Amino acid sequence: MVQDIRLLGTGQLLELQRRLRAAGHENLRASMQRRVRRAAEPLRDDLQQTLRALPIRSEGRKAGKRGGPSPTTRPLRTTIAAAIRISVRNTSGAAGARVWVDKGQLPPDLKNMAATLNEGRIRHPVFGNRRRWATQWAQPPWWDTTVRKHRPRMEREVARVLDDVRRQLE
Repeated sequence: MVQDIRLLGTGQLLELQRRLRAAGHENLRASMQRRVRRAAEPLRDDLQQTLRALPIRSEGRKAGKRGGPSPTTRPLRTTIAAAIRISVRNTSGAAGARVWVDKGQLPPDLKNMAATLNEGRIRHPVFGNRRRWATQWAQPPWWDTTVRKHRPRMEREVARVLDDVRRQLE
């Protein structure tokens, strides 16, 4: 799974940031960061929407097995979707926009669930009983497919931002 997506033109972005800083164009630099963030926002929104609508199917209940309500009240897909973040960096070797799942925003038992859902097979204990396990399937690879769909548009938009800023500096 692509754990995160990064829009990089690292050399170009770093050079442009240095030139902006040296010329004292702080408002232009802030504008560039805002536009790069805006280029990544549709991807984040689509990732969240795709995850919320992701079908997860199970093998079904076996004969003689009991069911019951979920022991947790938090919705799985909504919880993970809320942890998808964007950051825009402009100073280090990883300059650019980054969209990722912030594991710090997830409960401890869901830290790796986004990657697991992207793989398509989810094995978990039945209602916390570690002697009984269930398997469920999601449509893989939801993250990779969504990122691939947005990448050309994002690269075009960032290139346009860089060109605009270069023109304003000259």
